[in-house]
Amino acid sequence: MSASLGAIMRIRAFSLASALWLLAACQTPPRADSTSIVMDIHSHAQPTRVRVTHVSLDLDVDFAAKRLTGTAELTLDRRDATAPLVLDQQGLAIESVTGTDGSPRVFEVAPEHDHLGSAFTIQLAAQDAKVRVHYATTEHALALQWLDPEQTAGGKHPFLFTQGQAVFTRTWIPLQDTPGVRVTYDATIRVPPALTAVMSAERVGEGQNGVFRFRMPHAIPSYLIALAVGDIAFKPISKRSGIWAEPSVVAVAHAELEDTEKMIQSAEKLFGPYRWGRYDLIILPPAFPFGGMENPCLTFATPTILAGDKSLVSLVAHELAHSWSGNLVTNATWRDFWLNEGFTVYFETRIMEAVYGKERAVMEMQLSKADLIREMAELAPVDQVLYVELAGRHPDDGFSGVPYNKGALFLMRLEEVYGRERFDGFLRSWFDAHPFQSVTTADFMAFLERELLASDPVKARQIDLDVWLNHPGLPADCPDPRSPLLALVDRQVALFVETKDPARLDTRGWVTQQWLHFLEGVGGSIDADQMARLDGTFHLTGSGNSEVLCVWLRLAVQCSYSPADAALESFLMRVGRRKFLQPLYKELAKTPAGLERARAIYTRARPKYHAVSSGTMDEILQVR
Repeated sequence: MSASLGAIMRIRAFSLASALWLLAACQTPPRADSTSIVMDIHSHAQPTRVRVTHVSLDLDVDFAAKRLTGTAELTLDRRDATAPLVLDQQGLAIESVTGTDGSPRVFEVAPEHDHLGSAFTIQLAAQDAKVRVHYATTEHALALQWLDPEQTAGGKHPFLFTQGQAVFTRTWIPLQDTPGVRVTYDATIRVPPALTAVMSAERVGEGQNGVFRFRMPHAIPSYLIALAVGDIAFKPISKRSGIWAEPSVVAVAHAELEDTEKMIQSAEKLFGPYRWGRYDLIILPPAFPFGGMENPCLTFATPTILAGDKSLVSLVAHELAHSWSGNLVTNATWRDFWLNEGFTVYFETRIMEAVYGKERAVMEMQLSKADLIREMAELAPVDQVLYVELAGRHPDDGFSGVPYNKGALFLMRLEEVYGRERFDGFLRSWFDAHPFQSVTTADFMAFLERELLASDPVKARQIDLDVWLNHPGLPADCPDPRSPLLALVDRQVALFVETKDPARLDTRGWVTQQWLHFLEGVGGSIDADQMARLDGTFHLTGSGNSEVLCVWLRLAVQCSYSPADAALESFLMRVGRRKFLQPLYKELAKTPAGLERARAIYTRARPKYHAVSSGTMDEILQVR
């Protein structure tokens, strides 16, 4: 989950009040209601003139042709009665457009522009309250991942899933593809026999003769419209939550994620009621490019979280938290991405604390901050800025740990200064005041000033908003979470660095987070011989924990530890999660021999990766 509203703001005010005034002045003023729209430079749409309010899909899923075919009927809010409707599309085969009366409408598809597709302009008749677009997807539909049977756990049936964030929904639906435009939607999806369709919406009926119907009554941004089709089964966790997965996976996934209802209840106690009806999860095949995707009603998740010991379920807490921060209240442009992700990481930490205890939450936050520091050491200063500049860039260029973890640390700093009780009340009021709205950084800063900072100007002066929002790196007042359990690991790191003897290490009862901390701790001084000793004692090359294995394999490349070569190739061939692929391919690409090896593996693996992952790896390996 990548251009922007203008140059990076550099607030040079001497007081908090003037800093906030300048911040607000650099953007569209905060909106009084959800009908106002901030123009998004990553979209060709002109929603201030004609805006889409509802999308009705009727699509056939053709696995043989790897194509969706059908119609999208768009309901319009015509703010300018003389203006045409301008949509986003990329790589679609547009067959025809009809108006409200069913007769044809003139349309034009402009040339594509900088990976953002093209403007799809429809001339409207005076009476048109709706238009219907007849179209099909093509091989250029970057949102669609078509999997052959051998790429699934069952091995008998094909699989399809979509991934729309940030600007890929326009590759399978013609619409106004910007988070600043929210739509309701319904869908009729026709699939082959023996397959089931699920969407980010309420299911209407059980599906008869391969026809599945869905309804989303809440207005959502386009990137949250999602579809998956495959041989999948369902197992409930509670009356409002359950697991979808391939039949051979569903029981394992259910056991791993059985605490989901507890997470929902804990989240509601913190920041208000869950407003989406159901909260289900679908465990997708390994080609899914992210850990999870917060599609409303149905989180899409990677099977790499199924560690067998619930050690990686913070991902569920994260995607659940998006039901408030990101789905309920959404970034209006991709420059405001931290409003989605920083809030969600903070909220995720609070859910994990409530369900699994403070020590687990502190460990994960300490690790996240350490990851962020390592990542920022390799990022250009412009990409270390929370309110990131994206002018002339793809939205995904702003995707890093910065909006996630730096954003969360900013909120933790606010909590430190104002206290948890006061800050919790503030966050809940933020969600309650902006439900089903898309907001900007200026909106949030105005609300922050009015509802929190103004209540205690003395405390407000302890937080340098300009530094947090507009400067690279981490501010001097950044919180520094410290876990006693990780401090114990530090002693074992020191012992191994001194003795090189894994038999002397006390690793009894270590959890995933402690192993990750240990491996990162010894990574700067380890060699192939020491890796062999660790492997002989702890069997890390055969680890079934994807997080631990990824770090171990990165160290194996770094140290030329050849016994892990087969495991590395197997991992890269079967896992499509960008979080894991990126550091491994980057480490390989550091040497000529490694780059050659990486390209050889990638040539075979690339067809199995989603466009989100392959786009990043293409750049790392300099292949096209």
